[in-house]
Amino acid sequence: MKKMNPLVSVIVVNHNRGDLLRQCLNSILSQSYNRLEIVVVDNGSSDNSLSVVKSFPDPKIKLMTLDQNYGFARGNNVGIKEAQGELIALLNNDAVADEHWIECLVEAMQSGSQVGMCASKILFFETEIVDKVGHLLYLDGQNRGRGTGVKDKGQYESVEEVLFPDACAALYRRRMLEEVGYFDEQFFAYGDDADLGIRSRWRGWKCLYVPEALAHHHHSSTVGRFSPQKVYWVERNRLWLAMKNFPLPLLVLNPFLTLYRWLWNALAALLRRGAAGHFRRNESFWVLFLVVARAYCDGLIRLGEILRKRRIVRQTRRISDFEFYRLIFRHRISARTLAFHDTEFYQKYPI
Repeated sequence: MKKMNPLVSVIVVNHNRGDLLRQCLNSILSQSYNRLEIVVVDNGSSDNSLSVVKSFPDPKIKLMTLDQNYGFARGNNVGIKEAQGELIALLNNDAVADEHWIECLVEAMQSGSQVGMCASKILFFETEIVDKVGHLLYLDGQNRGRGTGVKDKGQYESVEEVLFPDACAALYRRRMLEEVGYFDEQFFAYGDDADLGIRSRWRGWKCLYVPEALAHHHHSSTVGRFSPQKVYWVERNRLWLAMKNFPLPLLVLNPFLTLYRWLWNALAALLRRGAAGHFRRNESFWVLFLVVARAYCDGLIRLGEILRKRRIVRQTRRISDFEFYRLIFRHRISARTLAFHDTEFYQKYPI
């Protein structure tokens, strides 16, 4: 495949993180790949974010301001529609990219015409601890970063296929986005990159993990790692992702798979281990129950919109249900691992 030098548009969605935004933008402007533009979409910030962006005189930077916080999904969609690039890179405002980040992602994207997404190696900021190196999926629709919480000892140094990238630091082919559709704005935040990735896999697009494409991330700096609001979005959007994208037999099993997952989470909470255990340090079981109940109630209320989108996914898919099952089984994570896997990291790096 002939190597080109395409224009890359880097989208940075921001809401009240002026304290981290400067470092993020500096890392993009320091990239070894020079054919790029930067689109900053500000979601109605009330801090010094706008003045931070305006302090950069570089003409590569374009600022778009929205009147309120419309969420990660809509913010990125606004930026993508404004961008001119053939390739679209996303970088969180609380992430810092290595100087060769874009260069490495572009090289991987050009390795095959069906590569539509590229995932970065994302480490927790100023550590050698993995945040995500691609994503894994539990069979009820809950997803988790591959390698989350383990020390980077060179075990993730191969370019390989993963299920989908984390949109914290990722590269997408514009042609794929226009074919599949952009981020689903109904999700608002969390799970929207999983939904986009799964929809793209249904259309036959592939995702490569690129270990040389390195980014460091202040994880969950906006809403907090274990906040009730994050739990709400994650659970509600997990339901929507499954209802929108999963074949019917897997949907029939979905309530039982979710119950099994929550039994492991309940045990983790009792033992004060894993994400559930850390949530319990700040909130009671009763708060957790109410948050999850509200998530499912709100999810079911708007299920009609999701089912209409499901019809589109089913009508336009290019792989069979059998191929889809093989794909998600190859990149699956267990309920037990979801509940307990990140214990060591959060003991070392608490909230």
